[in-house]
Amino acid sequence: MSTPEIQRGVRLLHDPVRNKGTAFNEKERDALGLRGLLPPRVQDQATQVRRILENMRRKENDLERYIYLAALQDRNETLFYRVIMDHLDEMMPIIYTPTVGQACQVYGHIFRRPRGLFISAQDRGRIRTLLDNWPHRDVRIVVVTDGERILGLGDLGANGMGIPVGKLSLYTACAGIHPTQCLPVTLDVGTDNEELRHDPLYIGVSEHRLRGGAYDALVDEFVEAVQDAFPRAVLQLEDFGNANAFRLLERYRDRTACFDDDIQGTGAVILAGIYSSLRLSGGTLSEQRFIFMGAGEAGIGIADNIVAALMHEGIGQEEARERCWFIDSKGLVVRSRTDLVEHKRPYAHDHEFLPDLATAVERLQPTALIGVSGTPHTFTREILETLAQQCERPMVFALSNPTSKAECTAQQAYEWTDGRAIFASGSPFAPVDYGGKTFVPGQGNNAYIFPGVGLGAIVSEASRVTDEMFFASARALADLVSQHDLALGRVYPPLANIREVSAAIAIAVAEVAYERGLAQRPRPDDLEAAVRAEMFEPDYRSYL
Repeated sequence: MSTPEIQRGVRLLHDPVRNKGTAFNEKERDALGLRGLLPPRVQDQATQVRRILENMRRKENDLERYIYLAALQDRNETLFYRVIMDHLDEMMPIIYTPTVGQACQVYGHIFRRPRGLFISAQDRGRIRTLLDNWPHRDVRIVVVTDGERILGLGDLGANGMGIPVGKLSLYTACAGIHPTQCLPVTLDVGTDNEELRHDPLYIGVSEHRLRGGAYDALVDEFVEAVQDAFPRAVLQLEDFGNANAFRLLERYRDRTACFDDDIQGTGAVILAGIYSSLRLSGGTLSEQRFIFMGAGEAGIGIADNIVAALMHEGIGQEEARERCWFIDSKGLVVRSRTDLVEHKRPYAHDHEFLPDLATAVERLQPTALIGVSGTPHTFTREILETLAQQCERPMVFALSNPTSKAECTAQQAYEWTDGRAIFASGSPFAPVDYGGKTFVPGQGNNAYIFPGVGLGAIVSEASRVTDEMFFASARALADLVSQHDLALGRVYPPLANIREVSAAIAIAVAEVAYERGLAQRPRPDDLEAAVRAEMFEPDYRSYL
């Protein structure tokens, strides 16, 4: 990988990739012109971590902690990742969901230093030149958003940059992809959020969103520019609105190594949780009936993965789709409706229209509720009690992010089903004591999937990222859930094991790439060793 030319003196201390702060030793201080620019006492990385944790934990709230960690990332990336990786359970909710949602809402107000590339409609015709301004040339992962559907918070425009920045931090922390190989991008095409447009501290273009042919031309130019500037990069689409997400994925998935994490990553991580749940309930996938609250990217992506899994078991596509039912803002998605957009139609069944979730649960008698609506409190006591009457071990997956958008809490899910629910959420919930037992809720966090997918694509230099790779990822993740995890009610491995999870998924993804002829790098003799060799460890190196 390429790294910046080593600097000296103050310039070195201002280089976040190379800076070690007080950990520069005596010889380095003399050779690199640092003598006098640092306090005289040399301190090792462990001491620096201790200082960071002490100061971070002193902050009054998670948003202040987010700001503090962002400042650390801007001045010393190696130390930042050491802190994150060694304390992932504590740090992930701060650097990503749920705190990143709050940070995006006020991004212009907490803005300190730019990170990533901002590309606006005014850059049409010069995007390739603009990419040359990025200081690192061996980019392998690009995460791009246009900010239209940030988590469950809606259109946040250029403030959505917090999402690509956070996702790429997880690529490094969870899968060891080197920070210099990661590029966050925001396509600032305006915003339809009136409050933001009138906010004097908003950092984006204060215009209505670009639509139609002009929007498509901008995205086309961007994708072509990335392919030319960074030919080995994987492109991840992130938090685009429903109107664009599905069609952009279809437009580019066979033209470059590209995927949409909201569709494919979410689908894979929830399929893995379903596989684990079936180990608790004792049923089979073909026996389940799923009702989705919400029919956007996440819900359709999950359903597509369920269908692919059922087809793998020998069930036809149409029959497999009949296991999945959707409730949108109008009610049950059925074939007689004339207002359905394209991505909902494959799941529109021949059935009478039902107006709401409560009626659908009563009539359709599902074994699983999957919440992806971004609307909080929709899994009510009445609904969950009805579900529990119909099913001995119902799956209740309240996946909307951030925590404030969850369809129900873990406490509610367990209490309203007499402790029989198999629960998972999008944002973390604390353990719940109920009926003399402690339940540890599983978090269906995409961080279990996308870092490993990216790593596997890098190792194999995959020319495409396919649905089969995500299916393989789901199986690999489910296989890593232990009996101990299941005994706690947890359908995912502990986040503390995320590096091992990412390595296993990377191997599974690379295997698919080699088997399907999509790999552009020769297959190594030891694929696991090749995967682990790519994984960055945030330890200081000597510059002498």
